[in-house]
Formats: sequence, C-alpha cells, structure tokens
Amino acid sequence: MRLPRWFAVMLAFLAGTAGGVYWYLTPPAGLTVATWGDAYGRAQAIALFHPFTDKTGVDVRVKNYGGLKDIEARARSGGPEWDVVDLELDEAAKACREGLLERLDSIELPPGVDGSRAFRDFVPGALGPCWVGSVVYSQVVAYDSQRYEDRPPRTLRDFFDLERFPGPRGLRGNGPRYNLEMALLADGINFWQVYSVLATEGGLQRAFAKLDTIKPVIVWWNSTDEPMKLLASGGVTMTTVLNARVFDIAAQPRYPTIWDGQLYQLDVFGIPKDAARKARAIDFIRFATSPAPLAEEADLLPYGPARHSALRLVGRNPETNEDMRAHLPTAPENFNNALAVDPDWWARHGAEIEARWAEWRAH
Repeated sequence: MRLPRWFAVMLAFLAGTAGGVYWYLTPPAGLTVATWGDAYGRAQAIALFHPFTDKTGVDVRVKNYGGLKDIEARARSGGPEWDVVDLELDEAAKACREGLLERLDSIELPPGVDGSRAFRDFVPGALGPCWVGSVVYSQVVAYDSQRYEDRPPRTLRDFFDLERFPGPRGLRGNGPRYNLEMALLADGINFWQVYSVLATEGGLQRAFAKLDTIKPVIVWWNSTDEPMKLLASGGVTMTTVLNARVFDIAAQPRYPTIWDGQLYQLDVFGIPKDAARKARAIDFIRFATSPAPLAEEADLLPYGPARHSALRLVGRNPETNEDMRAHLPTAPENFNNALAVDPDWWARHGAEIEARWAEWRAH
C-alpha cells in the first residue's frame, strides 16, 4: 500500500528529528585530544593514544594545542570541540580558577604497580581539582666537565661558589621564577619552606642577596635552546637548563647534569568544561596516567612519569638503547632534593615580584 505523501514526509521528519536527538545524546564515536606536537606528541601517540584505541576501540583524534587562549576561545564560542587537553600546570591552574575545566577531584584512578593507592603514587602537585598529572620536566644545572676536571661541581650550592668553581653562569633572563627559588635552595632553605620564606620581605631580600654573589658573571638566556649552546661555545661554564635539553646531547658526556635542587613542573590532563564526551575523557585519563603507559612514554622521552611506581617499568629507549631512568627527573636518585614550582603562589605574588626583579636587573 502506497503511503500518502503527507504521511511519508512526516515520517521522514520524525526520523530525522529522532536521529538528531540521538546524535545529541550520544555524540559521535571517538575522542579528541588537544596536545603538543613534535617528539612529545609522537611519544604520546605511541605510548598513550594507540594503546588506548587498541584496548577500547575508541579512536583518538589529535588536535594541536596552542595555549590557554584556545580553551578560552572555544568556551566563548559556545562549547568545546576537545574532550581532553594536555596543559602545563600553570595553565591548568589558571583555567581551573576561571571555571574552564571540569572538576576531577573525585576521579578514581588505578593503583600503582605495587598496589599503592593513587594519591600516594603521584608526585606532589600532580593531582589537582581539575587535572591529573602526566609527566614531569625540570630546570636543572648543567656544566662543562672539561672546565672542572679536577673537582667537578655536585650541588646547587656549587653553582654559586665562584671561588671553587670560577666561570660565567647562565641564568634564565625572562623573569624571577626559578631564579629566586633556586637562590633560596642554594642558601640552605629546605625545599618545603621555600615559598613561605619567599613570601616574606626578609626571604625575598635573602634570595636577591644570593643572586648578587654571582651577578657580575651572569649570562642571561631567554630561549630554551640557548643554555647548551652557551656551554658548547664556552660562553658559560655552568647554566640552568631544562633537563630534556641536556639529554639531547647525552651522547656527549662532557655536560653532566646536577639534579640537586631541581625545580620541577608538570604537564597534566584536563577536560574542558561541558565536554560532550566527559565519561569517555575520564576513561582516557585513567588509562593514560596509569603506570604502564607513563613508563612507555618515559622510554621514549626524558620526562619523568608523574607516578612513582611507573619507574619500575621504565627501560631503554627503543631507538638508541639508552637507559632512560638515569635521565628522568622523578628517578629517586635524582628526586631527593626537588621543588615543585607553585603556580598558585606565583599567581598571587608574581606581579609584585616582577617589579622588584626588573629593578634588580637594572642595577
């Protein structure tokens, strides 16, 4: 029996409406992760994205993340296109304060390799109200071993000892962060007291006074590729530098790393506010921050797993056969005297201290 035309049109409309409602209630399959590119993104694809797809059947689509402005723009446009974002901890803390990320403080995460509860297995600062930590990178000190063959430096205090270890020093020039914390650590302040001391006038003066002891020989650097170039050219004999930059030339053992007093930061995963696939995003974060995937990522890059027990699973780089554990900030032998950079502290005190820093640099 042939249906009346008006009835057929109505059925087609209802079917389309139902399909639209179904699409809205059940978003398309897959998961979109916004992250960084280059070697870091490739390592994530190998260690996190492909294994998650193999395990769950959920395809991971990767988008380039250009900073917090991207999340802000998508929030203004009426909804996020991303399900998960890989952020630096500073940006995650700011986005959380501004209500741009979903709350994750009640998320249940898998235990450590040794069965330890997750909140004990993650390094300090890795678990926050809107984020779960993934990898740790840090500012360390590197030096030219050929300049100190008889007696190499071993500690952060040696960086400030021009009598025993003469030579120009490289320091990050675009702000007081890292430099002031490092100065207090080198002056004997315990790492758990640094920010409470730095918040006082006396503590701030103490940090600047410590920097004064090397100010005449400081060579300022502003981009992350500069410190190792300064070392290689002889422009400095010691310098602060990101740990991954030292690893880039690990085949040349002329430039050892001083881990004492390292200042570490994290990359973390967050979920944009009102993400359509929140449950699926949480599943991904649980998987991606479990010990085995983090260990596999550390096999590929010198970023420390944000979980202590993951270190038990870290092995050798599959391409270079390099033992990766020795190059990781979170390895116990490197992590003894480490300070987590506090983005909330800098959000509260940064503007005032920036002005003091500019005045100190000018004189």
